[in-house]
Amino acid sequence: MRRHLSNIDRRKNYIILAENSYLNGDKKGAVKFYIKSLRFKGDKKENIQILYNIAIIYDELDFPLRALKAYKKITELDNNQAGAYYGMATMYERLKDLDKALENNFKATEIDPFYDRAYFYIANIYDEKGDSEKAIYYYKKVINLKPDDYIAYNNMGSIYEERNELKKALYMLRKSLEINPKYFRALFNMGVIYKKLGDNKKALEYYDKSIEENPKYSDSYLNKSAIYIEEGQLEKAIEVLTEGIENNPYAKYLYYNRACCYARLNEKDLAIRDLRKSLVLYPQIIEMIRVDEDLDTLRNDARFKSLLNQQDINIHK
Repeated sequence: MRRHLSNIDRRKNYIILAENSYLNGDKKGAVKFYIKSLRFKGDKKENIQILYNIAIIYDELDFPLRALKAYKKITELDNNQAGAYYGMATMYERLKDLDKALENNFKATEIDPFYDRAYFYIANIYDEKGDSEKAIYYYKKVINLKPDDYIAYNNMGSIYEERNELKKALYMLRKSLEINPKYFRALFNMGVIYKKLGDNKKALEYYDKSIEENPKYSDSYLNKSAIYIEEGQLEKAIEVLTEGIENNPYAKYLYYNRACCYARLNEKDLAIRDLRKSLVLYPQIIEMIRVDEDLDTLRNDARFKSLLNQQDINIHK
């Protein structure tokens, strides 16, 4: 005998299908079933939760415009959903609309003054916009709300370093590392500061620590090699860059800097090989190749001239 399914049952069935699809890795299928579940009447709270799930999955699928639409529907159902405004802010940031991202993050903090993640991204956006004063102000708000936020301390330290306020930078980075001694970015930034202070030995120690914690972070190898290049230890710099390339095979500047080292050692074949690789990864690097004095030993090499000419042809296609 066939049983009649109520609208509530149909809705629940689609929600179950959506959850199972998501757990099985079928994210598009999960969205399809969640959308079908919304065709049947349910309470507002459940509708909002379904829309959050849809928005999050669209974000995971890298469909920011669709995620944005889902978050907007949440605010239409309930204008006091701070999480939805924060969600919209993250999508606008992905879409490079920083003003809209700021607007929605501020809306989230108006609804929930303790929303530390919204303040964090407000600070981050002001940093991107070059307004370091506002960035620091909002990072401090983050720390007041979440004293163990080691990333906020690190980011402030980075801003102070860029402003050449090195004592403040060191204080912030040490606070970051007190909370998380293994945070590779803070370790890297400590290296940057000690290099600025003229203590190459200490800088190298911190770059090594950063590499130990995250061998995929290519800037650590780049900065470490730069110290050896500055000290005239080109072979040592090549060792560091080679290690970096092994761990980061798509890091264009590691190939470029190794090419410069090879050129200075008159290892032309190796230098040309690395320049070709860096150009494949990042064709705009040609502008550096044209003027870099480290490559002067290659200027009369036919392969180098051909490389420049070929790049000109590619640019003007």
